Amino acid sequence: MSENPPAATPDTPETGTGTRPDPAAGAAGPHPVDQMLPPLKLLGAGLQHVAAMYAGVVAPPLVVGIGVGLSTPEIAFLMSASLFTSGIATLLQTLGFWKVGARLPFVNGVSFAGVAPMLAIAKAEAPEDALPVIYGAVIVAGVFGFLLAPYFCKLIRFFPPVVTGTVITLIGVSLLPVAFNWAQGGNRQAPDYGSLTSIGLASATLLVTVVLRRLLRGFLKQISILLGLVAGTLIALVLGVADFSGVSDADLIGFPTPFHFGAPQFAAAAIVSMCIVMLVSMTESTADVLALGEIVERPADEKTLAAALRADGLGTAISPLFNGFAASAFAQNVGLVAITKVRSRFVVAAAGVILILLGLCPVLASVVALIPQPVLGGVGIVLFGTVAASGIQTLTGAALERGDNVLIVAISLGAGIIPIAAPGFYHAFPESARIVLDSGISTGCAVAVLLNLAFNHLGAEPADAPELAPDTPAHP
Repeated sequence: MSENPPAATPDTPETGTGTRPDPAAGAAGPHPVDQMLPPLKLLGAGLQHVAAMYAGVVAPPLVVGIGVGLSTPEIAFLMSASLFTSGIATLLQTLGFWKVGARLPFVNGVSFAGVAPMLAIAKAEAPEDALPVIYGAVIVAGVFGFLLAPYFCKLIRFFPPVVTGTVITLIGVSLLPVAFNWAQGGNRQAPDYGSLTSIGLASATLLVTVVLRRLLRGFLKQISILLGLVAGTLIALVLGVADFSGVSDADLIGFPTPFHFGAPQFAAAAIVSMCIVMLVSMTESTADVLALGEIVERPADEKTLAAALRADGLGTAISPLFNGFAASAFAQNVGLVAITKVRSRFVVAAAGVILILLGLCPVLASVVALIPQPVLGGVGIVLFGTVAASGIQTLTGAALERGDNVLIVAISLGAGIIPIAAPGFYHAFPESARIVLDSGISTGCAVAVLLNLAFNHLGAEPADAPELAPDTPAHP
């Protein structure tokens, strides 16, 4: 934390004009979260965030599009729509309005948690009704999340360091297999999956990124991840594994026509399924907001958390209008903030604008898509490992000398790692239960909260409960 005297925060998530003291802000200027960078630095750092999240944004619409039987041009349209709506959701989080938006460097994108339920919905519906029923359920789930936000945020008192540290660690550990999959090529059915070329390209990208991080200074050091991605892509070009065909086939301009696949339809079973997904997403977003608050030295209070969850809900409810899906936090970008130390929310807002432009310009989207999966895997190891390291750092302040807290961490980590180490562990459970259980982050978070409640709240005063800001009301 800064040793400078506290200064007034220029705007707070609750009103946008509050004056809550911010211990990390110096008297000479605003908190780093509220600092506006020069245009070139803003663009470079924003592009870095887009590169880190791009594969995660386009993967769900790709999988769902194939699952509902769309043609290749329709799948491309669905991917562009997801980029567009992810940009809108990101702007809601970073810039915000009224009581919506955490106003932190917080990236929102299409949630992968909803893919399996959406595929299940598609199987139960006629092909022409699949997407309209999915979109109707997503709209209701978004409204549900928006209305639930001020009540869900009260769970913050059940997230002391012993819980947040565990969950942040699980976020990083849960994402590492994604990086390993990318490093092997991303497509398990491809004949060259896991080839020496793919793994070598990922390793070279990782090595270049580490060397750049070690040798560069100033802003170039801050965008070392982006430079690593560029270098990795150039190496892939030399090796002949970079594919430029998508650029020539893409349209220059394309707008995601509202309700392109038909007006939304509302089916009870589908709505219940997506509302469960929304609860899972809100749990993960809660952990991500708390993690990001610690990383940028602006700890999240109830108002910040409620504002973040409202943005998740509103972004999710708006997305189907433009043919997008449920929106939630992207943990990989939390890792990017941690490793680059660039804390300005306007950098992520710039990333949101870039995502919107990519959604409106398919040819630009295809250029970003040129980054080979192994290259993303190389930098993903850095990003996701940094998230796990941040969790471990948080656990150092979790009073682990108390045996009960060690037990909480041990059991929660074990429960959260089950879906990673044994993916088929819950195969005999009902599909509705597996939505939660197959997410190591959600399972580990739930276990940590329940164990912390049992050991540190029921019949005892919690020794390490987080302190909210003095002017934070008990009920937003």
